[in-house]
Amino acid sequence: MTISLSHVLHPVVSRVVLVERDELPALLLSFAYFFCLLAAYYILRPVRDEMGVLSGVHTLPWLFSAVFVAMLGVIPLFGWVAGHLSIRRLLPSVYGFFVINLLGFFVALRSGIGLQTIGPIFFVWLSVFNLFVVSVFWSFMADVFPTDAARRLFGCISAGGSLGAMTGPLITAMAVKGVGVQGLLLVSGIFLLVAMGCIFALLKWYHAHHGIDLGSKHLSSAKDPSAVPPSLWIGITRIVRSPYLRGISLYLMCYSVLSTFLYSQQTILIPQVMPSSEDRMQLFASVDLGINVLAFTLQFFATGWLLTRLGVVMMLAVMPMVSLIGFGVFGLSTVLPVLIGFGVLRRAGEFSITKPTRETLFTVVPRDEKYQAKNVIDTVVHRGADMTGTGIVSGLHAWGMALSHMAFAAMPIAVLWLGTGLWLGRRHEHIRRNQ
Repeated sequence: MTISLSHVLHPVVSRVVLVERDELPALLLSFAYFFCLLAAYYILRPVRDEMGVLSGVHTLPWLFSAVFVAMLGVIPLFGWVAGHLSIRRLLPSVYGFFVINLLGFFVALRSGIGLQTIGPIFFVWLSVFNLFVVSVFWSFMADVFPTDAARRLFGCISAGGSLGAMTGPLITAMAVKGVGVQGLLLVSGIFLLVAMGCIFALLKWYHAHHGIDLGSKHLSSAKDPSAVPPSLWIGITRIVRSPYLRGISLYLMCYSVLSTFLYSQQTILIPQVMPSSEDRMQLFASVDLGINVLAFTLQFFATGWLLTRLGVVMMLAVMPMVSLIGFGVFGLSTVLPVLIGFGVLRRAGEFSITKPTRETLFTVVPRDEKYQAKNVIDTVVHRGADMTGTGIVSGLHAWGMALSHMAFAAMPIAVLWLGTGLWLGRRHEHIRRNQ
């Protein structure tokens, strides 16, 4: 009698995840799929950061503006394509397109084009890449798993992404001096190809398990054909009309602007301390690894407990207070260890504290308002704030303002962020009590 792998693994996996035996293949494939996606991205993220350094702080506003404009153009285009291509054609097309792009960057570098020349294009490309590979992944997951299974399994699948986010920068830190940027592009492409293999295997499993050809359907409409796709104009209108959604937008804007302050200061300070390009990429990879390890630890052991014990109000205030203190300390001591330490705490806190809490704010708004407005907030508002923040920092730097003074200039924004978080948390609790 043949014993399947599911029968062997299920007794072990089911001890930590509430997974049925027939769901186990889909869980493992989805785990591997998300692992490969985030590993592919985080292999390339230190390369993007290095290209930002090479471009210089004065170029950052143009880069983030280009990202903003590219997203405004690509989002409706992707929506149109997603509405016309089946899942079986859409997903391989998206990931295959990005693999071809990576090969194009590889050929360009092999032909002698330098990182500084290709950097702006790669910077914008990777920002768009990150948005779409993750967005497409979760849309596909929503079609593969019913609601009950999603509640039981999405946490484990997310852990696959966290593991990929730790593996990617580890690969970069260990391999960048051996294979260089060109080799890292190919390694990232291989991870994407493996992810495509997981897609086809999931479609095969779904057909065998449900007797339905999911691949012939359209993304995000497989279970709800009447669902209205997100609209940029409708989302903006809903945000303008709702003080609560405007508060969420302002909260995210403050976070994004302060993030670009910190990123720009990193772009200025690190080249002064580390002149070697490969050393900088190794540093960026090590920082990303530290952030993801810390974030994963907090998510696993602390986030749920803190959110339950402290509540939404305090959780929304934690990272603004950390930022207020961090910018103050960096203003007093503008040295690289302070900048790196502050950056690690801030980004890990965003992943493990601020973002999960911010997502809970949408649980008290109507469903149509949630999906229309949230899409705009997560894309247009977020990237628009990035563009605004880099413009402010570039202007301050052009006026001759020192790093310490720029750090102090960020503190009023942190105060605004804190005040917005406290108001939002109280408003959230008020709406929840009256529902």
